[in-house]
Amino acid sequence: MELRQIRYFLALAEECHFGRAAARLHVAQPALSQQIKQLERELGISLFHRSTRHVELTEAGRDLTGYARTLLAEAERARVRMAELATGHAGRVSVGFIGTATYDVLPRVARTVQARLPHVTLELRGELLSPQLADGLLDGTYDLAVLRSAAAAEELTSTPLRTEPLMAVLPAHHPLAAGPRISLGSLAGEPFVIHPAQARSAMYDRVLSACRRAGFQPPSLVEVGETATLVVLVAAGHGVALVPESVRSLRLDGVTYVPLTDPDTIDLVLARRTHGNSPSVQQVASIIEECAHA
Repeated sequence: MELRQIRYFLALAEECHFGRAAARLHVAQPALSQQIKQLERELGISLFHRSTRHVELTEAGRDLTGYARTLLAEAERARVRMAELATGHAGRVSVGFIGTATYDVLPRVARTVQARLPHVTLELRGELLSPQLADGLLDGTYDLAVLRSAAAAEELTSTPLRTEPLMAVLPAHHPLAAGPRISLGSLAGEPFVIHPAQARSAMYDRVLSACRRAGFQPPSLVEVGETATLVVLVAAGHGVALVPESVRSLRLDGVTYVPLTDPDTIDLVLARRTHGNSPSVQQVASIIEECAHA
């Protein structure tokens, strides 16, 4: 039983006239009659009572009508679904975000994908470190990763998203918090709250390198894995911190974000596997690139 036969059967069932059904299907009447006879032979039962003036459904034909409509509807649903998958408008995409991109890029991506690609299931994970994200891409945990350093593995490809200046995060009561801009050297002697010193931790190395260029080494470090926790600890008076400018979208009471006079910068990149990405992954990647520049 072919879908073409089902379409022919339904047209005749609804028209109850071979001529009108053939015209509706844009086929010759003998071709329609042949397909109906073949369908009846395959099913082993008559579907229509035929006379020179009248065509009507048999009991079996009436019973088959419901099944036929369901079959054609499911076939159309399958066709639409395959078209969506082929164009990236359906599928499942997992994206991981570095902690410092969790608060501005992630929400914009979630809103935009929901609006433009409602049939794409998006799995988002924030507050991760670059090593976790790179490993997650390689083992298939993530399809895309927004991180702070270009992926070193040959199996991964990186696309630059933007370059951001580092800025200071100070307790709101800090003497320097009221200034429009400060030098990094003015924070010499302050304890620093910093992302952990794990292998390939982009922020840890970048912050300490910036401090060295400013002529000092922080006297103590408080290491935390999550950016939100880092800002909370600054608000609680455990130290000061350097973060990318976009982190200022994380608004918490008790802290002030202060620009630096001569800030170091840090890159944000989008990484993915070099091969085997689905169309939906490519669609979401394009949205991430757009949202990162917004």
